[in-house]
Amino acid sequence: MSDHEPDLVAFELGDQRYEFADAGMKQVVAELTRMARTLLPILILGETGVGKEVAARAAHQLSPRRVGPFVAVNCSAIPAGLMESELFGHQKGAFSGAAAAHAGYFECASGGTLFLDEIGELNLDAQVRLVTRGLAT
Repeated sequence: MSDHEPDLVAFELGDQRYEFADAGMKQVVAELTRMARTLLPILILGETGVGKEVAARAAHQLSPRRVGPFVAVNCSAIPAGLMESELFGHQKGAFSGAAAAHAGYFECASGGTLFLDEIGELNLDAQVRLVTRGLAT
C-alpha cells in the first residue's frame, strides 16, 4: 500500500462530488472541460450505464450555459408520432388534439443544455428530422 494518495481530478455537480484517479477518466474530464467552453454541440458515446448523462451534466456545469436549465430527454420514450411536437413544440390548433400551445424541449432548454439520450432508438426518419430541424433551432 502506498503512503501517498494518487492525484485526483474532482468536480462537483450540484450536491454530488465526483473524484477520479484513473488516467482515462482524467482525460475525459479534461476533454469535457475543453469542449464545454465552446457553444458547439458535444456528442457523447458509450454503452448503457457508463455515465453519459453524468458527462453531459459535467459539460453543462463547466460551460457558460450553466446559468440556464439542463434538460435531459430519453428519446426512446417519445412516441414516433409525437417526436417533433415534443422536441420543437407546437401552437394551439397546429394539429388535431392540439388544444394549447406546447413548448418543446429545445425551447425549454434555451440558454442551457439539451441532453438527448438514446437518439439511436429513434426511427431513421425521426433522426433526419431532428438533425435538419435541430440545426436550424
